Amino acid sequence: MDTLTPAEVAQQLGVSPNRVRQLLREHRLIAVPGSGNSKIPADLLLDGEVLRHLPGLLTVLMDGGYSEADAFDWLYREDDTLPGTPVQALRDDRHREVVRRAQALAF
Repeated sequence: MDTLTPAEVAQQLGVSPNRVRQLLREHRLIAVPGSGNSKIPADLLLDGEVLRHLPGLLTVLMDGGYSEADAFDWLYREDDTLPGTPVQALRDDRHREVVRRAQALAF
């Protein structure tokens, strides 16, 4: 998995590194667990933006009781029924199914 620093993400998004750290605190973006928010997966960005449905999906997962580490693991867990990972499904604009599954986990 390719990762970026907050400064590299900031450059791609056209914002300050402080704004990237704010996005991480607000769960609108997620970093590799244990990296101290210093490693952000490159595939969470697309065309100079955070994946469109990622912030809402993270909100659903956090509201459902997931920790950041659990949410990260879920986002990158292979699922043969998708197929692929939830992150790949978001990148492929298959967000409805991913969000539906995340909502079901909360109940």
